[in-house]
Amino acid sequence: MKVWTLVSSAIGIAFTAWLLSKYGFDRILTLIAMAGWAVPAIAAFHVTQIVASGSAWRMVTQEDARGLNWRSYFQFRWVREAINNLLPVAQLGGVAVGTRLLARRGVPLPAAIASGIVDTTLEFISQIAFTLMGLGLLFLSTAEHDIGTYAMAGIVTTVALAAGLLAAQWFGLARLIEWALEKLGKNWGGTGANGTKGLHQRIMALYRAPRRIAGGFFFHFTAWVLGAFEITISLAALGHGVGIVPCLIIEALGQALKSAGFAVPASIGVQEGGYVLACGLFGVPPDAAIALSLIKRLRDVVLGLPALGVWHWLEGRPRTADAAPL
Repeated sequence: MKVWTLVSSAIGIAFTAWLLSKYGFDRILTLIAMAGWAVPAIAAFHVTQIVASGSAWRMVTQEDARGLNWRSYFQFRWVREAINNLLPVAQLGGVAVGTRLLARRGVPLPAAIASGIVDTTLEFISQIAFTLMGLGLLFLSTAEHDIGTYAMAGIVTTVALAAGLLAAQWFGLARLIEWALEKLGKNWGGTGANGTKGLHQRIMALYRAPRRIAGGFFFHFTAWVLGAFEITISLAALGHGVGIVPCLIIEALGQALKSAGFAVPASIGVQEGGYVLACGLFGVPPDAAIALSLIKRLRDVVLGLPALGVWHWLEGRPRTADAAPL
């Protein structure tokens, strides 16, 4: 485990412990116990988000994976989320595993890697659009929105990062990846990275397919919107129902702040602090906001543990005959 992972995890755990201490650990546990039915409810509802996100990935990859149906992508996305939520990896760890699973099912390795890169980029861009929608609703609402200035600054930064990511892909980041893998392979006594040759061309081909890009964006945006209904269910269970529009704003801002801590495993502490800030705009007290975050983490455990079992099962299945060696 890298030093930064240990340090960031320690900081996140310490911050979460401080929040629990400051706002009453016993009170927060009582709220969660009272709202216990929300955990299975939002876990069941979250399946719709996984389906939407998996469908986005399928839209991007389908021309290279005609033998895979939506159930396969549901499994891959389910595993991908479980790894990111439950294991001490940064948010790209799940993407790497998902790419491997695609390749094991016969998708050419460059196409699998390209689809993971483009799908993650589309998810990032759709989140920006979702956050902008949330900010627009916030400015139109009657709620206090002093956070708006900070959120806009974050959006400007995020848009700049997204533009930089797209530019890097367009101007040949994949070629640099190919070169690094080739050097690494030769240093290890292998044959280099022949399996990843053509990665840049694959990525560019995806961006030149407007139907696939538009479809991936649509499904990812739908998944973000569906997340607001989980907030609605959870806050209602906690006795702080605020309506669907405030929940859209809370989810948009909360997820944006969570994404800012992408390097922290499972966004420990970042997610809790984000929901405290976002929920506070609508009069939801900090203890309920922290309980909301912990309910979502319990949902991740309920869905994630079986997904890790599915991952083990998928890895144990024989590779398809035309799968590239990994």
